[in-house]
Amino acid sequence: MTWSIDPTHTSIEFSVRHLGISTVRGRFRQFSGTVEVDAAGRPTALEARIDAASIDTGVEQRDAHLRSPDFFDAERHPELHFRSTAVTAAREGKLRVTGDLTIRGQTRPVSFEVELSAVMKDPWGNTRAAASATGLLDRRDWGLTWNQALEFGGWVVGDTIRFAIEVEAVAPQAVAA
Repeated sequence: MTWSIDPTHTSIEFSVRHLGISTVRGRFRQFSGTVEVDAAGRPTALEARIDAASIDTGVEQRDAHLRSPDFFDAERHPELHFRSTAVTAAREGKLRVTGDLTIRGQTRPVSFEVELSAVMKDPWGNTRAAASATGLLDRRDWGLTWNQALEFGGWVVGDTIRFAIEVEAVAPQAVAA
């Protein structure tokens, strides 16, 4: 069965070191996705599409730079795409999701752990479940290499991107006969 990601109860956030001394945080505001689940509501496959131009760090000038060819090149590559290739049991209560992440037209394998909630019915009769995932990516793996050397050593932008994803998915409603 295919469940849909509920964008009003889902967040895709990231953080990166700035100047080696602080952390800049941001999020993507526009995305969609599906989760294939088995009869017990456990995920068996995932797919997500993220609008690169929806990046939001709270500073419009920085966001414009992130949309530019220096980073996401959102005009030529409007979408980040993830498609799972395997979903397997990991540590207790967690799954290991492996898949292909495409950024700027470059696809690389990624793997991360997901912690699942219980499947439940909401007050309106919809079947829902949630999941949390965190991980690290090296932005250079996707050609996001813009940087500027600092006078006393180091770089303006760190290479390691931390991500945190909170997903709520909803099952399709049964159609009345």
